[in-house]
Amino acid sequence: MKPSPSPIVDFHVHLFPDRGFDAIWTFFASSGVDVLHRYYSRQCIEHLNERGVTPIVFSNYAHKEGVAEPMNEWNIDLLEQFPDLYCFAPYHPDDGNALQYAERMIAHPRVVGIKMHFQVQRLYPHDRRLFPLYEMIIARGKRLLLHVGNGPQGNEFVGLTHFRKVLDRFPDLPVNVPHMGGLEFRQFMELLDDHPGIYLDTAYSFWPDMPFTFNLGPEYLEKHKNRILYGSDFPNVILPREGEIDYLLGLDLSDDFYDKVFYANGIRLLAETCPAV
Repeated sequence: MKPSPSPIVDFHVHLFPDRGFDAIWTFFASSGVDVLHRYYSRQCIEHLNERGVTPIVFSNYAHKEGVAEPMNEWNIDLLEQFPDLYCFAPYHPDDGNALQYAERMIAHPRVVGIKMHFQVQRLYPHDRRLFPLYEMIIARGKRLLLHVGNGPQGNEFVGLTHFRKVLDRFPDLPVNVPHMGGLEFRQFMELLDDHPGIYLDTAYSFWPDMPFTFNLGPEYLEKHKNRILYGSDFPNVILPREGEIDYLLGLDLSDDFYDKVFYANGIRLLAETCPAV
């Protein structure tokens, strides 16, 4: 097995106000699943920093109208407290001032872009109300974090068919797709050949022998090593984050793969989207 990487850029961490975490954990428990780490945001940051993770790129999402603006005020306050933090800000198209507020958010030097979780928000990625947001992200040189895959679990709002409708209109959309595009791993990886703005992140995809484990051979990973980002989904995980890292290291891929996925690709994207930092 390759040695553990350090430092690590984690491009997929979730941080919420305490009440938000409490609600998420209650939902998990009601579904018969308990998260491994019930850590509030400051504890999450300290836990990851102590394990060589920095910078940290976090996100949260607006599950309904009226949530994005107060969540973003909280995000700005957190960014001011921790200089190694970067953020994908939440957005909801039903907010009256959604686009104007999003423009103010992405002007912050450590806001990478905007996060949409279509499964939770119950919106389609090709909803026309989102097109002005996509256009603004492209114009401002920022990125999107779009939960468009149907894994680890899905519903009618996610999946490759919906995402293709977005790419037909915005083929160069700068977007990070979490979970390696699961569960349609092959189809999402094939998008990388024709859409240079797409990156995939590893979150929740490399624990062995799970229904949502990445199921393609190492040749796919090596071929696209310039377009994969490490992400942990911390702290709302059901198994230790170290297990995914160990599984990836156990694949015995090239040193170049590990250097890029765990660090260099993330640093490059941060430099491109947040050059003032």
